Amino acid sequence: MNRRRILIGAGATLALGAVGGVGWRASTGSRGDYDRLTAGFRAPLTDAPPLTELIRYAALAASGHNTQPWRFRLSDGAIDILPDLSRRTPAVDPDDHHLFVSLGCAAENLRIAAAATGRPGELTVGADGPSLRYSFTSGAAQPDPLFAAIPARRSSRTLYDGRPIPANALARLRQAASAPGVAVHLLIDRPSLDRVRDLVVAGNSAQMADPAFMAELKQWLRFNPRAALRHGDGLFSAASGSPVLPDALGGLAFDQFFTAASENARYQAQIASSAAVAVFVAERSDPAHWIAVGRACQRLMLAATGLGLRHAFVNQPVEVAVLRPELAALVGEGGKRPNLVLRLGYGPTLPLSPRRSVDSVII
Repeated sequence: MNRRRILIGAGATLALGAVGGVGWRASTGSRGDYDRLTAGFRAPLTDAPPLTELIRYAALAASGHNTQPWRFRLSDGAIDILPDLSRRTPAVDPDDHHLFVSLGCAAENLRIAAAATGRPGELTVGADGPSLRYSFTSGAAQPDPLFAAIPARRSSRTLYDGRPIPANALARLRQAASAPGVAVHLLIDRPSLDRVRDLVVAGNSAQMADPAFMAELKQWLRFNPRAALRHGDGLFSAASGSPVLPDALGGLAFDQFFTAASENARYQAQIASSAAVAVFVAERSDPAHWIAVGRACQRLMLAATGLGLRHAFVNQPVEVAVLRPELAALVGEGGKRPNLVLRLGYGPTLPLSPRRSVDSVII
Protein backbone atom coordinates (compact mmCIF):
# COMPACT_ATOMS: atom_id res chain seq x y z
CA MET A 1 0.00 0.00 0.00
CA ASN A 2 3.07 2.67 -0.22
CA ARG A 3 6.16 2.98 -2.24
CA ARG A 4 9.03 4.15 -3.72
CA ARG A 5 10.19 6.64 -6.28
CA ILE A 6 13.02 5.70 -8.63
CA LEU A 7 15.91 8.17 -8.56
CA ILE A 8 17.54 8.18 -11.95
CA GLY A 9 20.82 10.06 -11.59
CA ALA A 10 23.30 11.22 -14.16
CA GLY A 11 24.01 7.81 -15.64
CA ALA A 12 20.38 7.26 -16.62
CA THR A 13 20.19 10.77 -18.06
CA LEU A 14 23.11 10.02 -20.36
CA ALA A 15 21.51 6.73 -21.39
CA LEU A 16 18.34 8.57 -22.33
CA GLY A 17 20.18 10.38 -25.10
CA ALA A 18 21.38 7.10 -26.58
CA VAL A 19 17.87 5.93 -27.40
CA GLY A 20 16.10 7.31 -30.48
CA GLY A 21 12.68 8.89 -30.07
CA VAL A 22 10.87 6.18 -32.05
CA GLY A 23 12.67 3.40 -30.22
CA TRP A 24 11.96 5.07 -26.91
CA ARG A 25 8.24 5.30 -27.63
CA ALA A 26 8.14 1.67 -28.77
CA SER A 27 9.84 0.52 -25.58
CA THR A 28 7.85 2.67 -23.14
CA GLY A 29 4.40 2.92 -24.74
CA SER A 30 2.12 5.93 -24.91
CA ARG A 31 1.03 7.95 -21.89
CA GLY A 32 -2.02 9.02 -23.87
CA ASP A 33 -3.10 5.40 -24.37
CA TYR A 34 -2.38 4.70 -20.71
CA ASP A 35 -4.42 7.66 -19.49
CA ARG A 36 -7.39 6.76 -21.69
CA LEU A 37 -7.48 3.16 -20.54
CA THR A 38 -7.03 3.91 -16.85
CA ALA A 39 -9.72 6.60 -17.05
CA GLY A 40 -12.04 3.97 -18.53
CA PHE A 41 -11.71 1.89 -15.39
CA ARG A 42 -12.99 4.90 -13.46
CA ALA A 43 -16.01 5.74 -15.60
CA PRO A 44 -19.09 6.63 -13.48
CA LEU A 45 -21.58 3.88 -12.65
CA THR A 46 -25.10 3.96 -14.02
CA ASP A 47 -28.15 3.23 -11.88
CA ALA A 48 -28.59 -0.50 -11.15
CA PRO A 49 -25.36 -1.44 -12.94
CA PRO A 50 -24.42 -5.04 -13.80
CA LEU A 51 -22.60 -6.85 -11.01
CA THR A 52 -19.43 -6.75 -13.07
CA GLU A 53 -19.52 -2.96 -12.90
CA LEU A 54 -19.68 -3.13 -9.11
CA ILE A 55 -16.58 -5.34 -9.23
CA ARG A 56 -14.88 -2.67 -11.31
CA TYR A 57 -15.53 -0.11 -8.59
CA ALA A 58 -14.47 -2.51 -5.83
CA ALA A 59 -11.15 -3.09 -7.59
CA LEU A 60 -10.32 0.64 -7.50
CA ALA A 61 -9.43 0.15 -3.83
CA ALA A 62 -5.97 0.55 -2.38
CA SER A 63 -3.67 -2.47 -2.06
CA GLY A 64 -0.09 -3.07 -1.00
CA HIS A 65 2.30 -2.58 -3.96
CA ASN A 66 -0.93 -2.29 -6.00
CA THR A 67 -0.97 -6.09 -6.14
CA GLN A 68 -4.80 -6.18 -6.20
CA PRO A 69 -4.81 -9.49 -4.25
CA TRP A 70 -8.51 -10.23 -4.60
CA ARG A 71 -10.91 -12.45 -6.49
CA PHE A 72 -14.69 -12.13 -6.73
CA ARG A 73 -17.34 -14.83 -7.05
CA LEU A 74 -20.86 -13.84 -8.14
CA SER A 75 -24.06 -15.63 -7.17
CA ASP A 76 -27.73 -14.79 -6.74
CA GLY A 77 -27.93 -12.03 -4.16
CA ALA A 78 -24.28 -12.21 -3.10
CA ILE A 79 -20.72 -11.34 -4.06
CA ASP A 80 -17.86 -13.17 -2.35
CA ILE A 81 -14.48 -11.48 -1.99
CA LEU A 82 -11.64 -13.98 -1.71
CA PRO A 83 -7.87 -13.60 -1.22
CA ASP A 84 -5.67 -14.26 -4.22
CA LEU A 85 -2.68 -15.87 -2.54
CA SER A 86 -0.74 -15.93 -5.80
CA ARG A 87 -0.32 -12.17 -5.24
CA ARG A 88 1.25 -12.40 -1.81
CA THR A 89 4.28 -10.25 -0.97
CA PRO A 90 6.02 -12.41 1.65
CA ALA A 91 9.11 -10.23 2.07
CA VAL A 92 7.21 -7.10 3.11
CA ASP A 93 4.04 -8.85 4.34
CA PRO A 94 4.97 -12.30 5.70
CA ASP A 95 1.72 -12.89 7.62
CA ASP A 96 -0.55 -11.48 4.87
CA HIS A 97 -1.60 -8.54 7.04
CA HIS A 98 -1.57 -6.09 4.12
CA LEU A 99 -3.33 -8.61 1.91
CA PHE A 100 -6.31 -8.81 4.28
CA VAL A 101 -6.30 -5.04 4.76
CA SER A 102 -6.53 -4.77 0.96
CA LEU A 103 -9.54 -7.11 0.92
CA GLY A 104 -11.22 -4.79 3.42
CA CYS A 105 -10.52 -1.79 1.19
CA ALA A 106 -12.13 -3.52 -1.80
CA ALA A 107 -15.07 -4.70 0.27
CA GLU A 108 -15.83 -1.19 1.45
CA ASN A 109 -15.74 0.18 -2.09
CA LEU A 110 -18.14 -2.59 -3.11
CA ARG A 111 -20.53 -1.93 -0.24
CA ILE A 112 -20.66 1.82 -0.89
CA ALA A 113 -21.08 1.46 -4.66
CA ALA A 114 -23.72 -1.26 -4.42
CA ALA A 115 -25.85 0.59 -1.87
CA ALA A 116 -25.58 3.86 -3.81
CA THR A 117 -26.83 2.23 -7.03
CA GLY A 118 -29.78 0.24 -5.72
CA ARG A 119 -28.34 -2.93 -4.16
CA PRO A 120 -28.23 -2.28 -0.40
CA GLY A 121 -26.86 -5.11 1.66
CA GLU A 122 -24.51 -6.29 4.39
CA LEU A 123 -20.88 -7.35 4.53
CA THR A 124 -20.01 -10.40 6.60
CA VAL A 125 -16.60 -11.94 7.28
CA GLY A 126 -16.04 -15.70 7.24
CA ALA A 127 -15.69 -17.41 10.61
CA ASP A 128 -11.93 -17.81 10.12
CA GLY A 129 -11.52 -14.43 8.45
CA PRO A 130 -10.11 -15.26 5.01
CA SER A 131 -13.14 -14.28 2.94
CA LEU A 132 -16.02 -11.81 2.85
CA ARG A 133 -19.52 -11.89 1.46
CA TYR A 134 -21.67 -8.97 0.40
CA SER A 135 -25.30 -10.09 0.53
CA PHE A 136 -27.70 -7.69 -1.14
CA THR A 137 -31.25 -7.08 -2.25
CA SER A 138 -32.80 -4.73 -4.77
CA GLY A 139 -33.97 -1.52 -3.20
CA ALA A 140 -33.85 2.22 -3.20
CA ALA A 141 -30.46 3.76 -3.80
CA GLN A 142 -28.77 4.91 -0.60
CA PRO A 143 -26.81 8.10 -1.34
CA ASP A 144 -23.36 8.23 0.23
CA PRO A 145 -21.02 11.23 -0.01
CA LEU A 146 -18.09 8.81 -0.31
CA PHE A 147 -19.47 7.21 -3.48
CA ALA A 148 -18.36 9.98 -5.84
CA ALA A 149 -14.81 9.80 -4.49
CA ILE A 150 -14.26 6.12 -5.43
CA PRO A 151 -13.09 6.71 -9.04
CA ALA A 152 -11.13 9.83 -8.08
CA ARG A 153 -9.15 8.35 -5.17
CA ARG A 154 -5.45 7.73 -5.74
CA SER A 155 -2.24 7.76 -3.76
CA SER A 156 -0.02 10.83 -4.18
CA ARG A 157 3.53 9.88 -3.23
CA THR A 158 4.95 13.36 -3.52
CA LEU A 159 5.49 16.57 -1.57
CA TYR A 160 2.46 18.38 -0.19
CA ASP A 161 2.23 22.09 0.54
CA GLY A 162 2.23 22.00 4.35
CA ARG A 163 -1.13 23.75 4.83
CA PRO A 164 -2.94 22.63 7.99
CA ILE A 165 -6.18 20.70 7.73
CA PRO A 166 -9.14 22.63 9.21
CA ALA A 167 -10.71 21.25 12.38
CA ASN A 168 -14.02 20.48 10.66
CA ALA A 169 -12.23 18.45 7.98
CA LEU A 170 -10.31 16.50 10.62
CA ALA A 171 -13.62 15.74 12.30
CA ARG A 172 -15.05 14.42 9.02
CA LEU A 173 -12.02 12.17 8.57
CA ARG A 174 -12.42 10.74 12.06
CA GLN A 175 -16.12 10.18 11.52
CA ALA A 176 -15.54 8.42 8.20
CA ALA A 177 -12.99 6.05 9.74
CA SER A 178 -15.03 5.22 12.83
CA ALA A 179 -15.52 1.45 13.10
CA PRO A 180 -15.96 -1.14 15.85
CA GLY A 181 -12.66 -2.71 16.81
CA VAL A 182 -10.55 -0.10 14.99
CA ALA A 183 -8.96 3.07 16.39
CA VAL A 184 -7.65 5.83 14.13
CA HIS A 185 -5.25 8.42 15.53
CA LEU A 186 -4.76 11.63 13.56
CA LEU A 187 -1.43 13.20 14.46
CA ILE A 188 -1.10 16.88 13.57
CA ASP A 189 1.49 18.27 16.02
CA ARG A 190 5.00 18.59 14.70
CA PRO A 191 6.76 16.63 17.49
CA SER A 192 4.55 13.61 16.80
CA LEU A 193 5.06 13.92 13.05
CA ASP A 194 8.81 14.12 13.61
CA ARG A 195 8.71 10.90 15.63
CA VAL A 196 6.78 9.21 12.84
CA ARG A 197 9.38 10.51 10.38
CA ASP A 198 12.19 8.96 12.40
CA LEU A 199 10.38 5.61 12.51
CA VAL A 200 9.75 5.71 8.77
CA VAL A 201 13.44 6.40 8.12
CA ALA A 202 14.52 3.60 10.46
CA GLY A 203 12.09 1.19 8.84
CA ASN A 204 13.10 2.19 5.33
CA SER A 205 16.79 1.71 6.15
CA ALA A 206 16.09 -1.78 7.51
CA GLN A 207 13.99 -2.79 4.51
CA MET A 208 16.44 -1.52 1.93
CA ALA A 209 19.21 -3.53 3.59
CA ASP A 210 17.17 -6.70 2.98
CA PRO A 211 17.88 -8.25 -0.45
CA ALA A 212 14.58 -10.17 -0.39
CA PHE A 213 12.62 -6.96 0.17
CA MET A 214 14.44 -5.18 -2.64
CA ALA A 215 13.93 -8.05 -5.09
CA GLU A 216 10.24 -8.22 -4.26
CA LEU A 217 9.78 -4.46 -4.64
CA LYS A 218 11.53 -4.47 -8.00
CA GLN A 219 9.21 -7.25 -9.18
CA TRP A 220 6.19 -4.95 -8.71
CA LEU A 221 7.67 -1.83 -10.31
CA ARG A 222 6.32 -0.74 -13.69
CA PHE A 223 8.76 1.68 -15.29
CA ASN A 224 6.62 2.79 -18.24
CA PRO A 225 3.02 2.86 -19.55
CA ARG A 226 3.57 -0.21 -21.70
CA ALA A 227 4.58 -2.34 -18.71
CA ALA A 228 1.82 -0.92 -16.53
CA LEU A 229 -0.83 -1.74 -19.13
CA ARG A 230 0.62 -5.17 -19.85
CA HIS A 231 0.50 -6.20 -16.20
CA GLY A 232 -2.46 -4.09 -15.07
CA ASP A 233 -1.00 -3.85 -11.58
CA GLY A 234 2.09 -2.76 -9.67
CA LEU A 235 3.72 0.58 -9.00
CA PHE A 236 3.73 2.73 -12.13
CA SER A 237 6.65 5.16 -12.01
CA ALA A 238 4.67 8.19 -13.22
CA ALA A 239 2.05 7.59 -10.51
CA SER A 240 4.84 8.28 -8.01
CA GLY A 241 6.17 11.32 -9.85
CA SER A 242 9.13 9.44 -11.31
CA PRO A 243 10.40 9.46 -14.91
CA VAL A 244 9.20 6.94 -17.49
CA LEU A 245 11.96 4.59 -18.69
CA PRO A 246 12.27 1.46 -20.83
CA ASP A 247 12.23 -1.70 -18.71
CA ALA A 248 15.95 -2.42 -19.04
CA LEU A 249 16.98 1.14 -18.22
CA GLY A 250 14.49 1.30 -15.36
CA GLY A 251 15.91 -1.86 -13.84
CA LEU A 252 19.44 -0.49 -14.19
CA ALA A 253 18.45 2.81 -12.57
CA PHE A 254 16.82 0.93 -9.69
CA ASP A 255 19.91 -1.16 -9.08
CA GLN A 256 22.35 1.75 -9.32
CA PHE A 257 20.61 4.80 -7.90
CA PHE A 258 17.84 3.63 -5.58
CA THR A 259 19.59 4.00 -2.21
CA ALA A 260 18.56 4.20 1.41
CA ALA A 261 20.14 7.65 1.74
CA SER A 262 18.18 9.13 -1.17
CA GLU A 263 14.92 7.49 -0.12
CA ASN A 264 15.32 8.55 3.50
CA ALA A 265 15.85 12.16 2.42
CA ARG A 266 12.73 11.93 0.27
CA TYR A 267 10.60 10.54 3.11
CA GLN A 268 11.87 13.20 5.50
CA ALA A 269 10.84 15.94 3.07
CA GLN A 270 7.47 14.33 2.35
CA ILE A 271 6.52 13.98 6.00
CA ALA A 272 7.73 17.52 6.71
CA SER A 273 5.34 18.71 3.97
CA SER A 274 2.38 16.72 5.32
CA ALA A 275 -0.35 18.20 7.48
CA ALA A 276 -1.28 15.01 9.34
CA VAL A 277 -0.49 11.34 9.76
CA ALA A 278 -3.21 8.76 10.43
CA VAL A 279 -2.28 5.64 12.40
CA PHE A 280 -4.76 2.75 12.41
CA VAL A 281 -4.74 0.23 15.25
CA ALA A 282 -7.02 -2.81 15.45
CA GLU A 283 -8.32 -4.12 18.75
CA ARG A 284 -7.02 -7.59 17.89
CA SER A 285 -4.44 -8.96 15.48
CA ASP A 286 -6.27 -11.38 13.18
CA PRO A 287 -7.56 -11.38 9.59
CA ALA A 288 -11.06 -10.27 10.53
CA HIS A 289 -9.73 -7.18 12.31
CA TRP A 290 -7.25 -6.46 9.51
CA ILE A 291 -10.18 -6.48 7.10
CA ALA A 292 -11.98 -4.04 9.41
CA VAL A 293 -8.91 -1.76 9.33
CA GLY A 294 -8.97 -1.84 5.54
CA ARG A 295 -12.63 -0.85 5.45
CA ALA A 296 -12.03 2.04 7.87
CA CYS A 297 -8.95 3.22 5.99
CA GLN A 298 -10.72 3.11 2.64
CA ARG A 299 -13.48 5.31 4.03
CA LEU A 300 -10.95 7.78 5.41
CA MET A 301 -9.16 7.94 2.05
CA LEU A 302 -12.44 8.50 0.22
CA ALA A 303 -13.39 11.23 2.68
CA ALA A 304 -9.96 12.81 2.22
CA THR A 305 -10.40 12.72 -1.55
CA GLY A 306 -13.76 14.46 -1.24
CA LEU A 307 -12.12 17.14 0.90
CA GLY A 308 -9.41 17.82 -1.67
CA LEU A 309 -6.72 16.13 0.41
CA ARG A 310 -3.99 13.85 -0.92
CA HIS A 311 -2.73 10.76 0.85
CA ALA A 312 0.06 8.20 0.69
CA PHE A 313 1.08 5.25 2.84
CA VAL A 314 4.29 5.30 4.88
CA ASN A 315 3.95 1.84 6.38
CA GLN A 316 7.56 1.07 7.24
CA PRO A 317 6.96 1.40 11.04
CA VAL A 318 4.29 -1.32 10.88
CA GLU A 319 6.12 -3.53 8.39
CA VAL A 320 9.35 -3.69 10.46
CA ALA A 321 8.20 -5.54 13.56
CA VAL A 322 10.78 -4.12 15.99
CA LEU A 323 9.44 -0.60 15.34
CA ARG A 324 5.79 -1.37 16.11
CA PRO A 325 5.99 -0.97 19.92
CA GLU A 326 7.37 2.57 19.63
CA LEU A 327 4.65 3.56 17.16
CA ALA A 328 1.99 1.99 19.37
CA ALA A 329 3.30 3.91 22.37
CA LEU A 330 3.29 7.15 20.38
CA VAL A 331 -0.47 6.87 19.79
CA GLY A 332 -1.27 5.52 23.26
CA GLU A 333 -1.95 1.96 22.11
CA GLY A 334 0.82 0.12 23.94
CA GLY A 335 0.60 -3.65 23.65
CA LYS A 336 -1.31 -3.56 20.37
CA ARG A 337 -0.07 -3.91 16.80
CA PRO A 338 -0.34 -0.77 14.65
CA ASN A 339 -1.72 -1.63 11.22
CA LEU A 340 -1.36 1.30 8.82
CA VAL A 341 0.34 4.69 8.61
CA LEU A 342 -1.05 7.22 6.14
CA ARG A 343 0.15 10.76 5.58
CA LEU A 344 -2.27 13.48 4.49
CA GLY A 345 -2.05 16.97 3.08
CA TYR A 346 -2.84 19.30 0.21
CA GLY A 347 -0.83 18.80 -2.94
CA PRO A 348 -0.73 17.93 -6.65
CA THR A 349 -2.69 15.20 -8.38
CA LEU A 350 -0.51 12.45 -9.87
CA PRO A 351 -1.44 9.97 -12.64
CA LEU A 352 -3.77 7.08 -11.83
CA SER A 353 -2.40 3.63 -11.07
CA PRO A 354 -3.17 0.68 -13.39
CA ARG A 355 -5.90 -1.91 -12.88
CA ARG A 356 -6.45 -5.44 -14.10
CA SER A 357 -9.45 -6.28 -16.22
CA VAL A 358 -12.67 -7.20 -14.44
CA ASP A 359 -12.71 -10.59 -16.16
CA SER A 360 -9.33 -11.45 -14.66
CA VAL A 361 -10.55 -11.06 -11.08
CA ILE A 362 -13.88 -12.92 -11.34
CA ILE A 363 -13.94 -16.67 -10.72
